[in-house]
Amino acid sequence: MKIRLLTTGFKSAYENMAIDEAVLIHAQKNYQSTLRFYGWKPAAISIGYFQSLKEEVDMNECQKQQVDYIRRVTGGGAVFHEAEVTYSLISPVDGQFIPQDIISSYKKICQGIIEGLKILGIESQFVPLNDIIASGKKISGNAQTRKKNVLLQHGTILLDVNVEKMFSLLKVPQEKLRDKLIKDVKQRVVGVKNLLLSKQINFETCQEALVKGFEKALMLEYDKTSLTASELAMAQELKDKKYSLPEWNLMR
Repeated sequence: MKIRLLTTGFKSAYENMAIDEAVLIHAQKNYQSTLRFYGWKPAAISIGYFQSLKEEVDMNECQKQQVDYIRRVTGGGAVFHEAEVTYSLISPVDGQFIPQDIISSYKKICQGIIEGLKILGIESQFVPLNDIIASGKKISGNAQTRKKNVLLQHGTILLDVNVEKMFSLLKVPQEKLRDKLIKDVKQRVVGVKNLLLSKQINFETCQEALVKGFEKALMLEYDKTSLTASELAMAQELKDKKYSLPEWNLMR
C-alpha cells in the first residue's frame, strides 16, 4: 500500500487540527492516503467533538500555564498533549486497507503503534475500542471520524505522564476527588520513558520507531513528501476561521 508520509514537527493545537482536517477534505477528492506524525507546542488540552469545553477545562488555568485548548472533530474525552508523539492516518474506507467495521479499523491501524513500540523494546496489546496497553497500563489512546467515506484516525503515544499538571488544567469538582483521580490515573496510564528507564528516548527516536512500525505492520510503501500548497492554504483558513475561534471551541 502506497501512502504519503508527513513528519510536520511541533505545531500549535490550532495548526495541528487544521492540518488534519485539510488533509481529510483533500482526501475526499483525490483519494490519497496520508500518515502524519507531529507534536504539540505549546502543550494543549483537546476535547472530543461532543464535549463541553466550559465543563471539562479550566480555561483560566490554561492561560496562566500557556496551554492551548481546542475541540477535535473526533469523539472521545479530554486529552492533555505535551510529552507525546501524535499520529494521524487519513485514508478512504475501501474495505481492504481500511475495513468498514469500526473496531476492525481501529485494531488494524493500531498495529502500527504496537509494532513501533516493539522496535523500542515495549510489548503492547490492542484493547477495544481504541486503546493500547503496555505492562497493564494505557500507553496510547485513539479516536476517529469518517466523512464522505474517508477516515481520519489520530492518536497519542505517550512519552511521559504528568498527571498533576493535567488535572490542574481540568475541572474537577472536589479536591478529594482530584487526589483520587490522580492516584487512579497514575495506576492506569504509562509513558514510554517510564518503561524504558535505561534508554534515552525522545520525540525523534519514538517517531522514527513508529514510522518503521507502521511501515511493517500495515505493509506500507512511503512517499516522503510535504503538504501541498492547496492543503497549506486550507489549513491556514481552518486555523484562522475555525479552530482558533470561540465559535468552534465553545460551541457546546
